[in-house]
Amino acid sequence: MTEPTIIPRSEHCISRDNIDENALKVLYRLHKAGYRALLVGGGVRDLLLNHVPKDFDIATDAHPEQVKKLFSNCRLIGRRFRLAHIFFGREIIEVATFRSSHEGQDSDGIQDDAGRILRDNVYGDIEGDVWRRDFTVNALYYDIADFSVVDYTGAMEDLKNRQLKLIGDPETRYREDPVRMLRAVRFAAKLGLDIHSESEKYIFEMGHLLKDIPPARLYEEVLKLFHSGQAVICLELLRKYKLLQYLFTQISDCLDDPIFDDFIGYSLQSTDNRINEGKPITPAFLFAAMLWKPVMRQNDQFIKDGMDISMAMQNAMTSVIKQQVGMTSIPRRFSMVMRDIWHLQFRFKYRHGRRAKSLLAHHKFRAAYDFMCLRNKAGELQDDSCEWWTRIQTMSSDQQEKLLNPAKKPPRKKQHKKPG
Repeated sequence: MTEPTIIPRSEHCISRDNIDENALKVLYRLHKAGYRALLVGGGVRDLLLNHVPKDFDIATDAHPEQVKKLFSNCRLIGRRFRLAHIFFGREIIEVATFRSSHEGQDSDGIQDDAGRILRDNVYGDIEGDVWRRDFTVNALYYDIADFSVVDYTGAMEDLKNRQLKLIGDPETRYREDPVRMLRAVRFAAKLGLDIHSESEKYIFEMGHLLKDIPPARLYEEVLKLFHSGQAVICLELLRKYKLLQYLFTQISDCLDDPIFDDFIGYSLQSTDNRINEGKPITPAFLFAAMLWKPVMRQNDQFIKDGMDISMAMQNAMTSVIKQQVGMTSIPRRFSMVMRDIWHLQFRFKYRHGRRAKSLLAHHKFRAAYDFMCLRNKAGELQDDSCEWWTRIQTMSSDQQEKLLNPAKKPPRKKQHKKPG
């Protein structure tokens, strides 16, 4: 058994003032009921890095049913991972029971022939739980009993060295859950860490395992990667490790086009800026940008084959979305917005009359306008569309009306024929 390193309160920077109030309530109630209760994972890691944690997860030796008895606002979820969710209004504090190794256990731990974990309800203690976690920096525990940090894996040293290291044998861990390769990319980008050489080596060799991950799960991972506030760096790392092809197969060769490459870079930077400024974002814009080149390429091919122009674009959008959904699910509410953004690109050429007015009033005008300006910035458009449509949005209603409906020539007077 590996002895942990215990970092007392006086030697680390975590303060209860920076821990969510509801998370503290859960920790204290579990502790007072006689259970071990520890903050674990990203919350501890981020506090040690002086980041603001996104969430606060708790690990305990209490089984899910025992947790539920302590909290009337608790709901048990999951089959692959049995978890307790404790609700405080809209906030959820997640509580997981310590897990153990599957080896030699007659229990609910199930793996497939490739070594991928299908179910993981083998309960244990903290010594076993730590080795089931993915990266050392995610395996730090904050013990509410004495406010110490518990480190079994040398994580504190890895944080000091700005290093991201898998726990255990990298090949085995990636086989257990191939999504860990995507998590490695995300944490490296988000935290500014370098992936350890041994953990890195197998990413190049095992990316193909992502083909077996359900599209719905990969969709969630895409959002975590590209809505992390570090989308530009995530893209660079996905390309470096040749993982992008398993998320967006249709753009694998499109990035060789410098204009599209720039367009994607500008789009992701715009998303990063909005996230860091606290502005709203939508998955529809992300997927619309990533799949723009495949849509246009398919559209051109349909037209070349003799298809009507209006039908070509509709069929191109349908074809590209269908192929993407085979890799990453896209909820219909977002795929419909993607279609709007793409379709409206062809209407910015109209600057007068009803077509221009209806475009300006369209409920997805702003998203389509931002998209068009990014195309212009990347050099795809060679006109003044972005400038023109930017200017018109600053005008008053009367000025817009005058610009969109220029004065018409007065009607010609009818000439009456003289009688006889």
